[in-house]
Amino acid sequence: MMVIWLERRSGWTKKSQDARTPGDIDYGRVIHSASFRRLQGKTQILNLGDSDFYRTRLTHSLEVAQIAAGIGAQLRHNFPGHDAIGYVPDRSMMQAIACTHDLGHPPFGHGGEVALNYCMRDHGGFEGNGQTLRILSRLEKFSDAHGADLSREALLGVLKYPIAYGVAANPEIVPAMLTGTSGVALLDRDASKPPKCYMDSEADIVAWLLQPLSDGDRALFQACDFKPGKHARARHKSFACSIMDLADDISFGIHDMEDALALRLVDQAGFRKHVTPESCEGLLDYLNSNYAGQYGNDVYEGLIERIFADGSKRKHQINRILNFIIPSVEIAEAPEFEEPRLRYRARLPEPVMRFVEAVKDFIREEVILSPSVQHLEFKGQMMVISVFEVLKSDPKSFLPPDIFARYERSPNPLRDICDYVAGMTDAYLLKTYERLFAPRIGSVFDRL
Repeated sequence: MMVIWLERRSGWTKKSQDARTPGDIDYGRVIHSASFRRLQGKTQILNLGDSDFYRTRLTHSLEVAQIAAGIGAQLRHNFPGHDAIGYVPDRSMMQAIACTHDLGHPPFGHGGEVALNYCMRDHGGFEGNGQTLRILSRLEKFSDAHGADLSREALLGVLKYPIAYGVAANPEIVPAMLTGTSGVALLDRDASKPPKCYMDSEADIVAWLLQPLSDGDRALFQACDFKPGKHARARHKSFACSIMDLADDISFGIHDMEDALALRLVDQAGFRKHVTPESCEGLLDYLNSNYAGQYGNDVYEGLIERIFADGSKRKHQINRILNFIIPSVEIAEAPEFEEPRLRYRARLPEPVMRFVEAVKDFIREEVILSPSVQHLEFKGQMMVISVFEVLKSDPKSFLPPDIFARYERSPNPLRDICDYVAGMTDAYLLKTYERLFAPRIGSVFDRL
């Protein structure tokens, strides 16, 4: 590993007696960060308080880290002589990258992200992945001016979309409130969705991060595709980021399906609609060859019976699905890049990816976009906007003193209000909203 990729922006180096690897240091800083702890109070899909069983963003992040480390080990096992193997991050580094991937998500998840992008529409916008980079490079407190001060290697893995907000945002798509409502301000959720990007406020961080690349690699890495009526989409991500992203997809599809099954939010009809025998073809072949005779004459029907069973039978089936997916990971190559960290990508073979995408569609359509979840997401969005607007209206009166002190010194003070709101857990945002708007009498002893 080239030394330049292990550099930190502050110039900090470890003491000679420190036995930790750079990955160990990065992993420790992530695990011990306040933003990582706050993930325990941020939902993955469902509203807090409904159950104590389902995954939060903290447990989801830990599972993504475990899967990402497993993918790295599997690649070393499957391709021991491949040129890419030297660029697979070690276990600690991979876990550090994976554990950060949701740090920037605000309260109420993607709904809160859309709300904050509306609030920041004239001040640089908001995007959850971009906020992750901001937290790690500016807001955490492991250094005086450089946040968690992670290594370049870690931050390259964190940079999921290497294009700036100002480049990615389609100027024809303007965050706004809906028109034509009868006196009630309602967010235009489609128009207010942010592009997938880093924020312009972190342009200097990205410039430092990509400094080791050649001019050609840097320009190619930051290329994007433009489509009419859409925000631009980044074309590329680093090798480490592709491993993390794949682990996130697997966890989102399979583990969130497990939650939905356990809480009986989905039924067999919905599963059959989205996860067809054709989309399961690779999995069915795997089950038929590795567990011959256990699924009856129709392996697809046997799969459904086990997935919708209770307790250990369902858990064993989930494990078999993961044992089908993870060992199948391949290494793809983008030969136009000089830098190996950009040239190689982790990917799933087409039959496996088809199954993972089908399960993701199943959860998205049957759970995330269901009215019961959308009601809660919409309510969360409007609470986020309301709290932001109150804080913005009179920062001295409504911001905690330490946040107001930062606000007064800031070149972009609304970004500091956005940081404060984005960092709130679901419960803290709800408590703040109730303190400001609920009719009950509060107390000066309520903690801000």
